[in-house]
Amino acid sequence: MKDMKMFCFQCQESAKNTGCTIKGVCGKSDDEANLMDLLIYVTKGISIYSQQARKHKVDYDRARVDRFVFDGLFATITNANFDKEAISEYIRQALDIRNELRQTLKSNGIEFSNDELHDAATWQGFTPDEFLRKGQDIGVLDTENEDIRSLRELITYGVKGIAAYAEHAWNLDQKNDDIYNFIQDALVATTDDSLSVDELINWVMATGKHGVDVMALLDKANTNAYGHPEISEVNLGVRDRPAILISGHDMKDMEELLEQTKGTGVDVYTHSEMLPANYYPAFKKYDHFVGNYGNSWWKQKEEFETFNGPILFTTNCIVPPSKKAAYRERIYTTGSSGLEGCTHIPAREDGKPKDFSPIIDHAKKCDPPQEIETGKIVGGFAHNQVEQLADKVVEAVKSGAIRKFFVMAGCDGRFKSREYYTRFAEELPRDTVILTAGCAKYRYNKLNLGDIGGIPRVLDAGQCNDSYSLAVIALKLKEVFELNDINELPIEYNIAWYEQKAVIVLLALLYLGVKNIKLGPTLPAFLSPNVANVLVDKFGINGINTVEEDIKAMA
Repeated sequence: MKDMKMFCFQCQESAKNTGCTIKGVCGKSDDEANLMDLLIYVTKGISIYSQQARKHKVDYDRARVDRFVFDGLFATITNANFDKEAISEYIRQALDIRNELRQTLKSNGIEFSNDELHDAATWQGFTPDEFLRKGQDIGVLDTENEDIRSLRELITYGVKGIAAYAEHAWNLDQKNDDIYNFIQDALVATTDDSLSVDELINWVMATGKHGVDVMALLDKANTNAYGHPEISEVNLGVRDRPAILISGHDMKDMEELLEQTKGTGVDVYTHSEMLPANYYPAFKKYDHFVGNYGNSWWKQKEEFETFNGPILFTTNCIVPPSKKAAYRERIYTTGSSGLEGCTHIPAREDGKPKDFSPIIDHAKKCDPPQEIETGKIVGGFAHNQVEQLADKVVEAVKSGAIRKFFVMAGCDGRFKSREYYTRFAEELPRDTVILTAGCAKYRYNKLNLGDIGGIPRVLDAGQCNDSYSLAVIALKLKEVFELNDINELPIEYNIAWYEQKAVIVLLALLYLGVKNIKLGPTLPAFLSPNVANVLVDKFGINGINTVEEDIKAMA
């Protein structure tokens, strides 16, 4: 780190597929990156004490600790928070919570000397300069052994994905102490120098198991609150009224925004990963909910200009605009997201909804969106809906009308290499069906790929967390066809990844026993050669080649 301003290799766009050392390709500064490293570090310190409190059955404010841990981790996910002061405030809160936990243990007769504890549990800082200096000293490269470092980061990134989904579920009153315990125990494991490579691999697999659990929890939260997604036609055009564009992933924010804009003359449109909100029955009752505007997250710079109204980020997927960008003053953030200089909508307090009046008042003063496309797209093929079509799907497979399914879930990204996924979808044989979830779908969900006996060739299950639906569908087909192994199904996996929620989706699939997954457009920079070889040998994970080669091999 001495020759670097920062080091981060958690996303697919890491510089030279090695790591960002000056400024993040995502847009975060070196200071923001180092502060995020420190936030994770101190959160590990919290976890050390919370683990001890649970072990000794000491009473403490579990809700406060659990919520802070996954909120703080969520803020460090790629493209979530670009507000240095907000990250510093997270660190201050983390230190307060950590120190209070230590004092609670001491009050219950459980004391530790500093020599017995990891530095993450004892370091103390007070000023922004102290935070930055410490952040530079305790980054990723502080773990010298390449394989240990790789596995620790794989666990950490998987846990970040779990944290994101746990927050969304919590917002909808679905909670699970086992998941929160695991998040904290896994963080503690990454500080334990006694753990071997094999033991850390076991932690990786346990991370995948809890990935399945948290996605099931969030699926329950969303469907209990808003009903099961339905096959839906989503409008792509605009109306002649001022509007708000909502991006990110949080459905509770979506609900509260729709409620508070009702009757105001302000319309609401979804953007990028919020598109699947259009599939939920509960949201269809709002006549001012118009449809979806734009495409994948990385096209926001041009599309936010033409939208004209304010944009609400509920989670990650922010591309920091230039200081001169006209739409910058129209950006609002909430939850774990943040952008320096932009208005942040505070968290809920005392069970009351968030107050979205500032963004609604702003919208009323703006011109209506400029139309950038027209027509409709179809989605809503989550597991409940597909199960209702099971007989039709099974018959199509048995008759040979559908020869194979291709799971093309995951994330989209900016690099030209992502065009591979558009071409792959276009060139797949016409007797194949694509199962998708996440923003990777924007590479092909507006193509005219036709249908097979009325079954669309692109079945969109929803957001990245709805990859759970794709696993449920696969397990249901395994049951229907009376197979012993999920890998005997006529399903191939060609997954695109970008950030840490895709990492937990991958680990969840590995835990479920799925093998021979293609992962691209590049393998993660945080996988050491030895760890990558383990994934290749044990699970058959491999990178993408040319479209022609991969279709020949898979189809």
